[in-house]
Amino acid sequence: MNSRRLLIGCDFTYVAVISTPVIFQVQPAEDPLISLQDPQWASEPAIAIRGYTDLYGNPCVRAVLPAGKSSFRYSAVATVPDATEDADEDAPELTPDALPDNTLIYTLPSRYCLPDVLGNEAWSRFGTLPPGYRRVQAICDHVNSHLTFQYGSTTALSDAADVNLAQRGVCRDFTHLAISFCRALNIPARYVFGYLPDMDVPPDPAPMDFAAWMEVWLGDRWWTFDPRNNIRRKGRIVIGRGRDASDVAMATTFGGPLLDSMTVQAEEQIQAGEVAG
Repeated sequence: MNSRRLLIGCDFTYVAVISTPVIFQVQPAEDPLISLQDPQWASEPAIAIRGYTDLYGNPCVRAVLPAGKSSFRYSAVATVPDATEDADEDAPELTPDALPDNTLIYTLPSRYCLPDVLGNEAWSRFGTLPPGYRRVQAICDHVNSHLTFQYGSTTALSDAADVNLAQRGVCRDFTHLAISFCRALNIPARYVFGYLPDMDVPPDPAPMDFAAWMEVWLGDRWWTFDPRNNIRRKGRIVIGRGRDASDVAMATTFGGPLLDSMTVQAEEQIQAGEVAG
């Protein structure tokens, strides 16, 4: 399989009144199809970090932001397959009693995903559709057309029911709603967030940001679905997986520092004489 190289990373600038502990979750998770070269952490002033793995297997780092202004950056070069994620329209759903034990947690309500609240709507809209991959795609089609993408339309308190009612949100909200509908139908679905470059698609004029999508258990494996973009994409690099966005926050601060700025990079590295794509 051919591969392509991406420049990935992010830069946070904070202003803190007092020293503030923080957890960053911005480095890619291990993936046999993706290799990382020259991963680097940098900060100004120099900040000590130490890594750990959370209960979902996601890599995280801990640090303490000093009082005053500070910046924190991660960067790497990632080699990714020149291919979209797998798909199989015949992948079957499993009955709850046949699901693997470790998928059951992804059928339950969580902080932002509310299959119990949205269950009646899920069954009325999708309950008569043939179970399997195509039904999950129908859920994504509905969420993609039902919601309008709009920055600033939701807050850290907005859950899937709020978004469904307001009909607006950002990629994490699209994902929370689609996950809620899947879980209401007893289909395990988990939240995924990471880097998503504009590879072989029209470039998005908005500033680059982290992206959110979901993975759904069908047959004997997890499959990628993207309710926000609703197409298969190249270059996805997973940072973390969990029940919803609360499990994989890019930064968790134990205090109230001001996030002064944030930039995200996920773009193809073009060598001299090369042409993208």
